[in-house]
Amino acid sequence: MTVEQFADRHIGPGPDDERRMLEAVGYGSIDELMDAAIPEVIRWHGALDLPAPATEREAIAELRALASRNTVAVSMIGLGYHGTHTPAVIRRNVLENPAWYTAYTPYQPEISQGRLEALLNFQTMVTDLTGLATANASMLDEATAAAEAMTLARRASKSRSAVYVVDADALPQTVAVLCGRAEPLGIEVRVVDLAVEELPAEFFGLHLQYPGASGAVRDHAPLVAAAHAVGALVTVAADLLALTLLRAPGRIGVDIAAGTTQRFGVPMGFGGPHAGYLAVRAGLERMLPGRLVGVSRDAAGEPAYRLALQTREQHIRREKATSNICTAQVLLAVMAGMYAVYHGPDGLRRIADRTRSMALRLAAGLRAGGVEVVDGVFFDTVTAVVPGRAGQVVAAARGRGVNLRLVDADRVGVSCDETTTGEHLAVVWEAFGVDPVVGDVAEALPAGLARDTDFLTHPVFRSHHSETAMLRYLRRLADFDYALDRGMIPLGSCTMKLNATTEMEPVTWPEFAHLHPFAPDEQTAGYRELVGQLEGWLAEVTGYDAVSVQPNAGSQGELAGLLAIRAYHRDRGDGHRDVCLIPSSAHGTNAASAVMAGMRVVVVGCDADGNVDLVDLDAKIDKHRDVLAAIMVTYPSTHGVYETGIASLCAKVHDAGGQVYVDGANLNALVGFAKPGRFGADVSHLNLHKTFCIPHGGGGPGVGPVAVREHLAAYLPGDPSGARVQGAPAISAARYGSAGILPIPWAYLRMMGAAGLARATGVAVLAANYVAVRLRDHFPVLYAGNKGLVAHECILDLRPLSKATGVSVDDVAKRLIDYGFHAPTMSFPVAGTLMVEPTESEDLAELDRFCAAMIAIRAEIDEVASGGWPAGDNPLSNAPHTAAMVSGDEWPHPYPRSVGAYPAGVDRVGKYWPPVRRVDGAYGDRNLMCSCPAPEAFQD
Repeated sequence: MTVEQFADRHIGPGPDDERRMLEAVGYGSIDELMDAAIPEVIRWHGALDLPAPATEREAIAELRALASRNTVAVSMIGLGYHGTHTPAVIRRNVLENPAWYTAYTPYQPEISQGRLEALLNFQTMVTDLTGLATANASMLDEATAAAEAMTLARRASKSRSAVYVVDADALPQTVAVLCGRAEPLGIEVRVVDLAVEELPAEFFGLHLQYPGASGAVRDHAPLVAAAHAVGALVTVAADLLALTLLRAPGRIGVDIAAGTTQRFGVPMGFGGPHAGYLAVRAGLERMLPGRLVGVSRDAAGEPAYRLALQTREQHIRREKATSNICTAQVLLAVMAGMYAVYHGPDGLRRIADRTRSMALRLAAGLRAGGVEVVDGVFFDTVTAVVPGRAGQVVAAARGRGVNLRLVDADRVGVSCDETTTGEHLAVVWEAFGVDPVVGDVAEALPAGLARDTDFLTHPVFRSHHSETAMLRYLRRLADFDYALDRGMIPLGSCTMKLNATTEMEPVTWPEFAHLHPFAPDEQTAGYRELVGQLEGWLAEVTGYDAVSVQPNAGSQGELAGLLAIRAYHRDRGDGHRDVCLIPSSAHGTNAASAVMAGMRVVVVGCDADGNVDLVDLDAKIDKHRDVLAAIMVTYPSTHGVYETGIASLCAKVHDAGGQVYVDGANLNALVGFAKPGRFGADVSHLNLHKTFCIPHGGGGPGVGPVAVREHLAAYLPGDPSGARVQGAPAISAARYGSAGILPIPWAYLRMMGAAGLARATGVAVLAANYVAVRLRDHFPVLYAGNKGLVAHECILDLRPLSKATGVSVDDVAKRLIDYGFHAPTMSFPVAGTLMVEPTESEDLAELDRFCAAMIAIRAEIDEVASGGWPAGDNPLSNAPHTAAMVSGDEWPHPYPRSVGAYPAGVDRVGKYWPPVRRVDGAYGDRNLMCSCPAPEAFQD
């Protein structure tokens, strides 16, 4: 009996469909197609050295075995990671719901109104609690948010100083990331114990922790005033749960707040993923990095949400960008925001009060037993002094199932959280040798430190506190959105393929979800084995020698790879090499990352076929030979082509003393057929949310591991906890980054096996060429490679049609919504085009449905061109059509309602209706509103 293979579930087209597609493209087999498409100079004909593919049941059993080797202890370590209760209604209906986790970044706002509203809730939660004017839609984690705050302060400060002061009571992993991020930019991070030391005479920025890593809550108002007096900006890394009780940073003039929302219902996950946050005072909002949700209006004048101020983003500003952040942690931000919606302000206060009362009880019991507790105001963390006995106390608690923080030989840190119980306190007292004799303790916060402003006053935070109300609210928002559970998302550059349920299932297991990233190694053996296996498999797939999964986004993987190159040159005495060559077609993150790594960007042109212009490359190499550090090139190209000159390009750069960075964004077109680490590349980052099935989550989470050849292995990211010494700085706050979602790519690789991975690549390339063949008579395919073939994506050129008819690429994208599709990538890498990437997961019926929709849209464009419909009033210019629009009493348009509502081939029963009409982006940017609007805004 044949064993059912997971690959047959993951890959959409069956054998008969593949034959039909191959016949249309003109090839007899996928291998024949790949031999024709991929240049022989890089073609790899071996078989990947991976375990034989496991069935779904076998993979789950193996993951269960790995999980069983982890110990879920009670974590009282703190340091920005805390136990939390994820409300079951949020876990089941957000984290485990494909309507939320398979959605794409909301670049098409009309079909993203649900997650945009959820993100607006998140932003409002952050601004209310911090007392600042504007917050973005989340950052990658607290440490990287703090690093972005540092560079924001550098841009905004009037001080000429390069010194950035960091309080010694900041989280140690944040200090590690700040130092690593600062050095390439010429910033001097100066760690100062501000409890006893003075501020320096000059500095451009100040970073404070509130409460501190020690637990101390200090009045920072004098420090803020002193910093402002010398032209410096102040960042406070604030605990949002503590801010329900403590004075908001905005009340004392803080410029920036940064931190994490992990304890708002998001499991620790051995370090991530978690939604960091960044908020700024008025006047800094247009310098705020990351994504920002704003309120605008649609074509009917009704309020509608969209991503605001997109001109700030790296894909537009490239080397002039203020940040390389191209994503967010949307799924986790949605969870954190919904945690605040579900509990409301009163519920959050109750959780915070209980957490603080546990810490007060703990401290009182220790004092009663003769243990010295560091005096001062605290929220949830107690520092106890036990001269020479700290290690013994920590070990005693660990033996009883509770993890404490070893500060040094004399001090122990103990943090309470939402999950702390009286039994946990009793274990801690026992570990200290103290009898548990103290009951409840109450102690008011000092007036100057207690919160004196209301928060979460918007009705959304006061309306959904029953599970029935919350369930319906989540369903309502999900119904507004388009995700993979509805249909195809044919986006080029950022593949949206199947996120299999079996891959997703282990993410919420306690053995993976509830581990602290600084837990003792003996408690995390299964996790570390999983990471080691995954890193090994990724090295085999890519042809590299070493991999680090620490970078928690593709942009961070880019930075890690470039920093490795920089460190390598410096160790060889070539620290002067600082030029990074980047093709004009490259992803915008490439240029932004190079600048952040302290490199100068020199752009290399592309030829008429979209390939890197090797003549221009030669000229740029000759000009910069002595200072050439690297080239960053995407392969296959951003234009969706297997460029024949890639091996020559690598050799030219190596001959000049540079290193080759191959952006792994399009690795899904290489797996099983070519290995970057073997055709000339020195380093790549890999997009696990793309090639290896981590879901996009509406704009995050992601993982961007960095893979290197042996000579760069010593420069992989270091451990931010300082537990081991590495030759490169930490990139994110946890050793393994967003470890909580690494079971997903592990399961994908384990179940696909070598043959399945290669078949997935072949079918993805076949699907792209099938779409190109079906559509090229209707829309020109802009670029092609050998024998007219594309790689994994194809670019449809709408520019001639737009010039002749006035129908824009936006019109086509919005009209696709009426046909039941998410649009392909618009105007990247070429303005006025659509980049289509069908993926291997879509079956032939869905590919044909998409092609039929595009062909029908071409017929509609022809109707406009012939004068049958006016240029400014037709189904394309008015798209998308909402139910309210087509069911209204008036219909002033020259085409029937049925044409607007039900284009050819659309299922009238199962049709998706967008909740708003076309959104006016310019209006939203001119009238910036980035928090929940008053309910009156949604009244007629």
